[in-house]
This record gives sequence, structure tokens and C-alpha cells, in this order.
Amino acid sequence: MAFLGFHIDDVLAEKFAAMAANEGGKSALMRRLVEQTVGDRKSPAHETMATSPSCKVTIRLRESELRLLAAVAARRGMNRTQWIASIVRARLGSPVQQTHDERQALRAVARELNRIGGNINQIAHAANLHRLIGRTVKIEAAAIREASARIEGALAELRAALKRNADYWEGG
Repeated sequence: MAFLGFHIDDVLAEKFAAMAANEGGKSALMRRLVEQTVGDRKSPAHETMATSPSCKVTIRLRESELRLLAAVAARRGMNRTQWIASIVRARLGSPVQQTHDERQALRAVARELNRIGGNINQIAHAANLHRLIGRTVKIEAAAIREASARIEGALAELRAALKRNADYWEGG
């Protein structure tokens, strides 16, 4: 999957984030905007997903259902409205819904993987530089295997967490 990134003014970014909060998040909204712009809709649900301000919907539930709803939402770190909106968006084809804590955890993982990638690039650069000037480079294969195993383990945990999240919202 390709990554598209760009820089914008902080004020504009804050306005976009506020708008995107009601549209499944910044990434989800950006994907829909790109799909709409280039005409590459993957499912009919994306055609009906608007990028407009949210509207209020009222439902009636029994008191016992409200208590259960509040408990289920709280276990996800959401309030009732957030949980209901997430269920509806998930069923309408929006990307997987995540709590604030899940988004923060994913950002932390992405930052750590970026740091690891930067370190690997620095090591490769130093090794290439040493080779260019005729010095030998000692590579600790065991350390590389251990680091690789740790990265693979972390990625496996990340995939499992994302699958659990997707299964939750898909009713699995």
C-alpha cells in the first residue's frame, strides 16, 4: 500500500482534524477524498459516505440496554455516542474504527519503527562508507538476527491487535 504525505499550515491541520473526527478520522477522510477525486471507489458504501458535518440521529433503547451499551462502550474507551457511530460507520464500509488510545498506541509503534529504520539506514551508511575507504566492517550476525526477530515479533503483535480490532467492528 502506498503512503501519501504532505505538510499543511497548523491552523488548517487543526480544522481538518476537527472535521475528520466526525468522518472516521483523518486517514479515513483523506482516503475517501482521494478516492472521490480520482474516481477509484472500491465499494458502493464509499459513494454514499459524505464529507459533511455530522447530523444527529435519535434512537430509543430500554434502560437496561442503555446500561449495557454504556458498559460495552466504556470497555472500548468510548462513550455511547462514539461507540454507536463507530458501529454504524464500520457497517457502512468505513475503515476500522479505533479508540483514541488505540490511535495513540499505533502512532507510538509507527514512531518506533521509523526510529529503527533510521538507525538501520545509519548503520548501512556507515558500513558503505567504511567499505569505500577500504576498512573492513564487522557485522554481528547474531545481533542482527535478534533485532530482526524482535521486529518480527512486534509486527506480529501489531497485526494481531489490528485483526482483533477489525474482528470486533465486523462483528467477528
